[in-house]
Amino acid sequence: MTTYSISKSFEWQGTITGKVVSVCRMFGLAADRLTEQRFTHKCRLEIDAGDIVYLTGPSGAGKTVLLAELEKAVPAADSVNLAEIPLPDDRTLIDCISAGGRHTAEADLLMSLRFLSTVGLNDCFCILNQPGNLSAGQQYRFRLAMALAAGKKFVFADEFCSGLDDVTAAVISYRLHRFAKSNGTTFILASSRHDILSDLAPDVMIVTQLSGPAEVIYRHKASHSGKHTGSK
Repeated sequence: MTTYSISKSFEWQGTITGKVVSVCRMFGLAADRLTEQRFTHKCRLEIDAGDIVYLTGPSGAGKTVLLAELEKAVPAADSVNLAEIPLPDDRTLIDCISAGGRHTAEADLLMSLRFLSTVGLNDCFCILNQPGNLSAGQQYRFRLAMALAAGKKFVFADEFCSGLDDVTAAVISYRLHRFAKSNGTTFILASSRHDILSDLAPDVMIVTQLSGPAEVIYRHKASHSGKHTGSK
């Protein structure tokens, strides 16, 4: 188990114009208070190998900020971020995915197909297509398959399943949970979706708020009291 204490602050850096002053007056705010304004997103949490950490909350509440700070807190060589996985247009999906290690060609093919199947990309014509030609939802799932195949300790994904339909998102969430537990991969995911929680079954939830501290909730861990809060 590893404890992470993350924090990110933002200062107001705009220019006080006539319109800015007018808006401040409308809300009863002294303009000089803007330069003193500081927004801080922070939390402290404990993560085990194979945990699913789910950051959720309304838009603008700091999910992406905390996810990025968590990514900085782990060795770069041990992590992969879906947003940074390219979409080749000169190779088919099956040629992009590799199980790695010393496997026979047949074993590598079967394991590559398994990664694609895990994310719901098991149609023959899809597998033999180029990633650049896929729909947005298929491209997202391709990136997820690439992340699984990378064999990293941590997988980071912002806007997790945001562009997928309800059924597909539920299936992917359930399979991801099983993958995490069977492979010891830790997933750090951020999304505003609540409909996938029962299938994803996150071990740690970070609930961000537009005002007030973020709340850290642990699932089924006797070593924790259940909830912790961090300042924002």
